[in-house]
Amino acid sequence: MFLLHVALQGCLRADNVEYGLTADTGGHIRYLLDLVKASTADGPVRRSVIATRGFESELGAEYAPAPLRVEAGFEILRIGTETPFYLAKEELWREVESFADRLVAWIEAQDERPDLLHAHYADAASVAAIVEDRLGIPFVFTAHSLGRVKADVMGEKAAKVPHLGRRIAIEEAAIARASLVIASSRDEAEVQYAGYEAYDPGRIRILPPGSDLSRFGAARACPEVEASIGRFLADPGKPVLLALARPVAKKNLCALVRAYGESPELRERANLVIMAGNRQDLAALDAEMAGEIRDILCLIDRYDLYGHVAYPKTHRPDDVAAIYAYARDRRGIFVNPALNEPFGLTLLEASAVGLPLVATDSGGPNDIIEMCGNGELVDPNSTFAIADAALRILRDTALWDRYSAAGAKAVASYDWSRHAARYHELLASLLARREQATPPPVDQILICDIDNTLVGCDVGVRRFTEWRSEQEGMVFGVATGRSFHSAMSILEQRDAPRPQVMITSVGSEVYHLDANGTTYTADPDWRAIVQRGWNRGAVLRALKGLPGLVPQAALEQRAFKLSYFSDGDREVTSRVRARLEAAGLRCSVIHSHGRYLDILPVRASKGTAVEFVRQRYGLPENAVFVAGDSGNDIEMLRTIPQAIIVANFSDDLASLPALSHSYVAQATHARGVIEGVLHFRSKARLAWQSAR
Repeated sequence: MFLLHVALQGCLRADNVEYGLTADTGGHIRYLLDLVKASTADGPVRRSVIATRGFESELGAEYAPAPLRVEAGFEILRIGTETPFYLAKEELWREVESFADRLVAWIEAQDERPDLLHAHYADAASVAAIVEDRLGIPFVFTAHSLGRVKADVMGEKAAKVPHLGRRIAIEEAAIARASLVIASSRDEAEVQYAGYEAYDPGRIRILPPGSDLSRFGAARACPEVEASIGRFLADPGKPVLLALARPVAKKNLCALVRAYGESPELRERANLVIMAGNRQDLAALDAEMAGEIRDILCLIDRYDLYGHVAYPKTHRPDDVAAIYAYARDRRGIFVNPALNEPFGLTLLEASAVGLPLVATDSGGPNDIIEMCGNGELVDPNSTFAIADAALRILRDTALWDRYSAAGAKAVASYDWSRHAARYHELLASLLARREQATPPPVDQILICDIDNTLVGCDVGVRRFTEWRSEQEGMVFGVATGRSFHSAMSILEQRDAPRPQVMITSVGSEVYHLDANGTTYTADPDWRAIVQRGWNRGAVLRALKGLPGLVPQAALEQRAFKLSYFSDGDREVTSRVRARLEAAGLRCSVIHSHGRYLDILPVRASKGTAVEFVRQRYGLPENAVFVAGDSGNDIEMLRTIPQAIIVANFSDDLASLPALSHSYVAQATHARGVIEGVLHFRSKARLAWQSAR
């Protein structure tokens, strides 16, 4: 496979990237370089080229336009455009045509053409679309950050940002055109992209970046770092609140300084260390970065934090591990207060060193902290929440120890080789030329819940995958309370087989696998059914303030699903139904695992969705198997005669009269699903033989 990456922004070079040198020289370059290195290290990619923009600048001669050359084991092509000097991302749209013309000419001069382009940021996607139009080479798209998110955060101020509206329009075109959109987190896939008209969940796949965390696990502080930080501090031995980010508005560093300055206890317990990029002279920085640094300095002066805050002007890339170690050795905390963090590479690095986290609840940190259990999520707009979370960890030595130790999971979970393997599989499936043969006839459907049914036992998942591959004529699907992307993530993490049908968000959404075997299409007929009579705003108003209910995070809410935590009271469902009926609202209310409560359109449930899928395939009821383990599976299990309850069930499923027809397996999880299918098949054979 020959991959051509397109990345116009920032100052890209293979080694010793000067992150923070410009506002656009940030994490996306780190991501791209690490991806290319991992992708070319092993697997089907025989050649990787990065096409970036070349320019003349005092920033360095190495950024000038240059023919293809090998750097650090891969190839970099620096293409000059109409404008010869460095441009910020807001100005790059002017260069798209000239960059694309010269890239097409370069491709046509090669002995072989790339199999696929990977566009990084929307301007690169504009280039890739031109290449596809002229040469027929498809492309995938990674946004890295999105203009609409920036606009939402800025509110009314967004109207004054030059070219922001143009950037959003370019992103709309990129999302609509790409063969596949690669996101780094659920927040990006389900919340950030959802604000775009071209949003299509089935064409977005979450692929968390890997990270080479090995050098961070053994990190040690060094005298140079000790000196560069310690010279600011009256008591350098105190615990440290550490932030490491470019000084731009979205990183929200000023909120961290305010949180620290407004909390006498926090100032007493800890020092604040801010590593805000690199600068030789404040006047040489671009306007946004210079403005943020000035605001930080003004806040330090306002709260009189001299001797309590360190803000070194520079640090080398090789110093980063030692900076984390400096904070760890003082039992400190890594803080990321960004208004939105698309992924959070620094969080992984800090975790690998053993630092607990306090991080924004907007973006990738949700996924990292959920997986690793190594810190606290906070509202980045609340200085009180930031300070309170930090104090909670600083006050509790056992909690600090637990969060510190849990960081080791980051090393195991976010690995570049695993990322590359999944990346290659996705690209290969997109490129595969499928024979146009008639698909085999479908004679059975198996649909099962995910959590604690299909997954929960790794041995069971492996056995199920083997068994599934042998089931000719069977459509495999899942029905889950998870969202589409959450479901895809857990299935891929557990190496479960890819479903042909996905019933998600407790039956309120149905997706079908496309012919390319990679992307999915939402079923428009099912959407039309569930949205009839649904008034999401009225449901929110009716349940506001109801005792025993707490809304789940924004990430768990869907267009046709409202999710709450309950207090576990058995009567909570009755109270909710009564409140909805009093407001004249007809909805489905589903309570599971004693604490999760979902409100859905009255026509939406796992049961009605399974019945819809059965009718779509034109199969009788006795050709459908369903399997589950908990209360949110009841409707599905009640609806289908061939219902399987795995041995590790909860919510008293096996004793419910409405499920008396179900088969209760002796095996747990996925092996219980197999056992149930075999039971019903055997029963059907015996009935057929008796009827002869």
